[in-house]
Amino acid sequence: MNRETLDHWCERSILGLMLGILIFGPLAMGAVDAPEFLVIQGLTVAVMLVWGLRLWISPKPKLLWPPLSWVVLAFAALAIGRYLTADIEYVARLEMIQVLMYAFLFFAIVNNLYRQESVQITSFTLIFLAMGISCFAVFQFLTRSNQVWDYVSPYPGRASGTYISPNNFAGFLEMLLPLAMACVLVGRMKPVVRILLGYSALVMLVGMAVTFSRGGWVAVVVALLVILGTLIFHRNHRLPAFLLLAVLAVGGTVFVTNYLSQTLSYMRRVDSDLQDKPENVLNFRRGMWTAAEQMWRDHFWWGVGPAHYDYRFREYRPESIQMSPDRAHNDYLNLLADWGATGGIIVLAGLVTFGAGWRKTWKYVRPAENDFSRGLSNRFAFFLGASAGLFALAIHSVLDFNLHIPANAILGVTLLALLSSNLRFATERHWLGARLPVKMPVTLALVAGVAYLSCQGWRRGHEAVWLARADQSPVYSPAQAANLKKAFDVEPMNFETAYKIGECFRTQSFDGGQNYEDLAKTAMPWYVRGMELNPHDGYNYLRYGMCLDWLDKHDEAGLYFNRADALDPNGYYTAANVGWHYVQVGNYAAARTWLERSLRLDWNGNDMGRFYLDTVERKLVENASGQNVLPAGF
Repeated sequence: MNRETLDHWCERSILGLMLGILIFGPLAMGAVDAPEFLVIQGLTVAVMLVWGLRLWISPKPKLLWPPLSWVVLAFAALAIGRYLTADIEYVARLEMIQVLMYAFLFFAIVNNLYRQESVQITSFTLIFLAMGISCFAVFQFLTRSNQVWDYVSPYPGRASGTYISPNNFAGFLEMLLPLAMACVLVGRMKPVVRILLGYSALVMLVGMAVTFSRGGWVAVVVALLVILGTLIFHRNHRLPAFLLLAVLAVGGTVFVTNYLSQTLSYMRRVDSDLQDKPENVLNFRRGMWTAAEQMWRDHFWWGVGPAHYDYRFREYRPESIQMSPDRAHNDYLNLLADWGATGGIIVLAGLVTFGAGWRKTWKYVRPAENDFSRGLSNRFAFFLGASAGLFALAIHSVLDFNLHIPANAILGVTLLALLSSNLRFATERHWLGARLPVKMPVTLALVAGVAYLSCQGWRRGHEAVWLARADQSPVYSPAQAANLKKAFDVEPMNFETAYKIGECFRTQSFDGGQNYEDLAKTAMPWYVRGMELNPHDGYNYLRYGMCLDWLDKHDEAGLYFNRADALDPNGYYTAANVGWHYVQVGNYAAARTWLERSLRLDWNGNDMGRFYLDTVERKLVENASGQNVLPAGF
């Protein structure tokens, strides 16, 4: 087998591996959880290995290095630097791994999948995948099912396809629906393929509708208007664009008026008298945005740290938000909060660089307007559709966090890389001959990346196995503690595991028994480890203080409850636990103040606050009257 044949098979292998990543991610609920993400990580390592091999066996190796590559490289360097200086090593490392993976995939796609055949195979595969998932979403909606494989989506009445969140599924569709529409309108293909693509686009439209994602709806409408508006100014496509615009406007109006508006899910999303009315949702998100903005102001240049937003949120939370938000529900504010102005400047530079390259490429991919040609072009179809899809993602990112869903982020990286590779039609200046001085540093980077990602994948996989076994063990049992300890041995930087181990021993201690003191003392060092690994988590301080109270060391305990309150000043659960501390001390007046505040912050889910406030009220009455009004034991 000669080198040309080997080179061809390497290229095909990279295409196959990339298709595997792009298909598996959406089907695996966005590849958010560790087991699914590790599959993506393993496939990425395989892509890097094959690319490294291709560099050395190709008869004429060369690199395509568009200007955007420098921006991608700069952000990858920022991710490494911020990881080394982050407060919470574990989450910063996981975020850095994702950034490095996306960077490696970007370079691999730009340099290996730029041929028109590869672009078309990738496009059609993604479109038909989105159509299949949309069929499943329509089935979910019609059968009123929120089942996703073995999981249950917490969004009844809204279809999420193979994702857990309908908004993330909408983020997936909004990138591919414009691509499908552009292929139907201006792609050069056989009639049967055009019909199939048209059917796919129609199913994806219905799938988008039943997500009831308002941000997704707006993003798709704007993206489709961009496509149709662009084609209206092209003489060869003016009439089809006008007709499709009319069909979509009339058909959409009829569908929404006669069917969609009659569903309970639609009414819940638009009716101001129902629970999830738009202004309530907007106010809720505004609270998360305000916290992100304040984090950025307090850590202007470098941010709070990679993926630190959720862990720093308690310190900045408004009283109206008592849950853990995970992300800021605005990718731009989340970027500034996590990465600071430095990260924002790099991304802004990337947008400007991409825009300049896009403008330069436009006239080379846009077909000429004349009476002797139909103006059909697969290159133009992809360029127009992928650009509109990324524009839709940019709009939706104002209200959601699709860029933090690995499957959607990788899809966005793929479209971005393929669009960037089109710059080769405008100029040859971005091609580099891959001689030894170029080949060696690229190979070293690939080898280092393969080694690091493989090592980290193996480590996280072992941790995931022991954590899964711990989840299957009886809650807070010695068996669960043993499995958690094995997980911590594998990954000693996971603060959540340390906290869970402490909870196992503390709960066993609070159950009573002759060895309750030993169990409490065993729990306390684990909380200390949690404090060291994540100094922004107040719950470790709460639990350590509880153990001190349990051991009748009330004076020492107060310091830890004060620290927990400083880290979560508006948290109902923290306030309830501080109230619990004052109950143990016997200061019922102070306990009542804290418990009442806890209930003001959250009434519905605050069983602890209600129980202890009732106890305190009775105890205060007893002290005032001199009569015991509490049951025996209080």
